[in-house]
Amino acid sequence: MSESMLKMYISFGGMISLFLAVGLIYLSRYKLKGFLSGMVAVFAYLFMIFGGIIILYIVLSGPTA
Repeated sequence: MSESMLKMYISFGGMISLFLAVGLIYLSRYKLKGFLSGMVAVFAYLFMIFGGIIILYIVLSGPTA
């Protein structure tokens, strides 16, 4: 597998984690209450940080040859 394809699959993982974070934040703010809302929000923000780091790495690593 080439480096370009590997970066593509890694970026897909980052995008999926960002979409998952958006869904979990919506769920925790508007659908859940109490302790469960807080736990879902913590996981959502962890997914957001993880996805942001992945996308930042992919963008800053530049193009492949």
